[in-house]
Amino acid sequence: MNTNNNTELFELNIPSNPDKVSVLESFVDEIRQNFGIKEELFGNILITLTEAVNNSIIHGNKTDESKKVKVSAKSKNNTLIIKVSDEGEGFDYNNLPDPTNPENLEKLTGRGVFLMNQLSDLMVFSDGGSTVELHFKI
Repeated sequence: MNTNNNTELFELNIPSNPDKVSVLESFVDEIRQNFGIKEELFGNILITLTEAVNNSIIHGNKTDESKKVKVSAKSKNNTLIIKVSDEGEGFDYNNLPDPTNPENLEKLTGRGVFLMNQLSDLMVFSDGGSTVELHFKI
């Protein structure tokens, strides 16, 4: 069990361009190494963070490259906490269509928040939906 209670903060600002999401892999790897996170968690963290950042770029900031997506990560009490914030107006995260309903299965979008919720231990929206906090037990 990891007893690392290091609260060092890692931060990343990403322009609202979907091509810039590629920087997340090295960011997650740096976090994993610094906080001693098990290799098995790497995929879940990367997928969840990628979904959150893509949503922020596309839906929050409307791919306006003058707007940034802010990502921060810290470890506290054996939990990795990743926060993703955009400069958009937010959204009603309590009324999202269920991607597992038969009428939604063929749709090409609408699974990001569902995946984020399934792959993290806790997902908390704030700021009207323009910020999401993702928690992973490490």
